[in-house]
Amino acid sequence: MTELNEGTGAAARESLAPGVWGVVATPFQGSTMDVDLDSLSGLVEHYKAIGATGLTVLGVFGEAAALTAEERCQVLEIAVECTDLPLVVGVTALATRPAIDEILAAQAVAGERLAAVMVQANSARPDMVIAHLDAIHRATGAKVVLQDYPLASGVSISTQALISVVTWCTYVISVKAEAPPTSVAIAELSASVGVSIFGGLGGQGLLDELLAGAAGAMTGFSYPEALIACVRAWQRDGYDAARDQLLPYLPLINFEQQAKVALAIRKECLRERGLIKDPSVRPPAAGFPEKLRFSMGTHLAESAAALEAATPATPARSF
Repeated sequence: MTELNEGTGAAARESLAPGVWGVVATPFQGSTMDVDLDSLSGLVEHYKAIGATGLTVLGVFGEAAALTAEERCQVLEIAVECTDLPLVVGVTALATRPAIDEILAAQAVAGERLAAVMVQANSARPDMVIAHLDAIHRATGAKVVLQDYPLASGVSISTQALISVVTWCTYVISVKAEAPPTSVAIAELSASVGVSIFGGLGGQGLLDELLAGAAGAMTGFSYPEALIACVRAWQRDGYDAARDQLLPYLPLINFEQQAKVALAIRKECLRERGLIKDPSVRPPAAGFPEKLRFSMGTHLAESAAALEAATPATPARSF
């Protein structure tokens, strides 16, 4: 679940394990848009089967902000029941007291399976973020993944301020860096703090992020197998091998990350793969633009062919 990691210029401290932490989408169903627990179960089991390091549930792309408190508990219960992977649970609230309430509810469901909670930087001022995280840690004892994602939070914080926060808050065991240019931030963070740094944003910058010192990816993608293969190749054989693993999927990665409709595209891709039954997103998220269906089919076909080519043939059984 966690390991000791010694970063350049920083003492060894507890750190979230490297690899790919899949960000799990929340499937809905029918006209009621209830959470589709069966599809969610299958999606969670798929991540386990393909070798994910862990799962991130109730993240931004899990539409956690559109879920009720009861639904968030249901989603987390499915994750706990359907896999033994360690879990990072997203916190939607930027204010301290509601964030604490969310974390306590998650702890009640996940217990020791909770590797960390993912808390967004809620201020540009490091002292304000430190006060926020300290209050959370005192109230819950939770370990923290600090997320810098201004597109979702509306907060822009400098990399130097993030370094100050992580240095001060020893219970922060990872940083998820999603403020472009991510590879620049990751290079500075990995050289200054002794915890694992992860990229996100659908894997668009994964190769450059690995070169900059990232421990892997914490993101969603309709072919997470590609992200896992890329990071494993990087760990084993370096850049060239990682590039070769990811290259066939880059058109789809780029396609999925289109502004305003990225979530709808990813869920439609997951449906096309048979990993969820219904691609619906909850308002105010935008739905899938039908004009993109031909492009999506082209990219999905390329990715399916790449996955098939990379999958070893199953030997014939002898009787």
